[in-house]
Amino acid sequence: MRFPFLPALLALLALSATSAVRGADDPPPVEPIPPKLFPGPIVPVRDPAAIVALLERVADWQLAWPDKRRATHWTRATGYLGIMAVSRVSKKPDYEKAMLAMGEANQWNLGPPVYHADDHIVGQTYLELYARHRDPRMLAPMRAVFDGILAAPKNTPMEHKGPARSDRWTWCDALFMAPPAWAGLTTLTGDQRYLDFMLSEWKIADDYLYDKEERLYYRDSRFFTVKERSGAKLFWGRGNGWVLAAFARILPLIPAKHPERPALVARFQEFAARVVALQPEDGLWRSSMLDTERYTVGETSGAALFCYGLAWGVNAGLLDRATYAPAALRAWDALAAHVQPDGMLIHVQPVGHRPFRFDLDTTEVYGSGAFLMAGVQIHHLVKANVEPNTVTGSTP
Repeated sequence: MRFPFLPALLALLALSATSAVRGADDPPPVEPIPPKLFPGPIVPVRDPAAIVALLERVADWQLAWPDKRRATHWTRATGYLGIMAVSRVSKKPDYEKAMLAMGEANQWNLGPPVYHADDHIVGQTYLELYARHRDPRMLAPMRAVFDGILAAPKNTPMEHKGPARSDRWTWCDALFMAPPAWAGLTTLTGDQRYLDFMLSEWKIADDYLYDKEERLYYRDSRFFTVKERSGAKLFWGRGNGWVLAAFARILPLIPAKHPERPALVARFQEFAARVVALQPEDGLWRSSMLDTERYTVGETSGAALFCYGLAWGVNAGLLDRATYAPAALRAWDALAAHVQPDGMLIHVQPVGHRPFRFDLDTTEVYGSGAFLMAGVQIHHLVKANVEPNTVTGSTP
């Protein structure tokens, strides 16, 4: 007797068994992807003109990519930072024009939640455009929001749960999203209150989230006691990437003689040393910083943020070139190999807050933005070898 339904039944039973083993928080198994989407061979890109050409290809693809999220969303706003970075090394006027159009369409407003760090990041692009054009309209809405926060600051607990989580910088990503906007506003207006607030809140968040033994940052308080299956502490790759990149964005905005600066520089250097020590041989950090046996595939958005922070540190003279430039360049080479012919960057972990496995053909605007910021700093780094006195690591 034949049972035509038997193959389907066996497949269903196998799927159920697999689901039971995986666990509720694990994504589905990664499916094979077309060969065209595998990363290409790693070919070092060292010529400054070739670097700019690659950055333009990624920026052009990203600007053409349809994104239905609101224009002030943190994902898109991270992409804007990359577009603005490219506009500093490219001769094309398209990139600055696109960002000016974005600001005008937004009427220079931040995102709707007043206190949420994710909705402050778009202000970083407004600040850079203001620095170029000195149009007061570009800063007026942001100043109004920040003045309101200064008039009624929140003092909610740093524990990351419930609606209070957005009132303070309780998650490590927030250090990239909001602080550079606050510090930049002081730089461009001379109003010291914004920098003072930023430094106070940064110290609270840093003290709360930084693990002094591992020299890494927890994503938020929910992970203080969580372990990977290997038994290692759980430290999210992109989360730590956000923080290293955040140092690269705030340190240029803190005066050289400011009393808080030495401690920030020391923490940056200590953290950068740990990041480099954990870099895999292929150049790309994993979704999990400490469980590379389970997470065997490189993740490009976190790696791009690390590359950006390390290259900036070398360019700024805060990290030893002989030690850190090779690590930044190794990451850059691997990242460049993940750019498709049309300009799409692949192997970007989707939106999340912890390590997880994902399809290898995924892309996201924040991944491209981090890649573009990293590429501009790599451009400065390799150019400095030819013209050592013409490049600085400062952020406008």
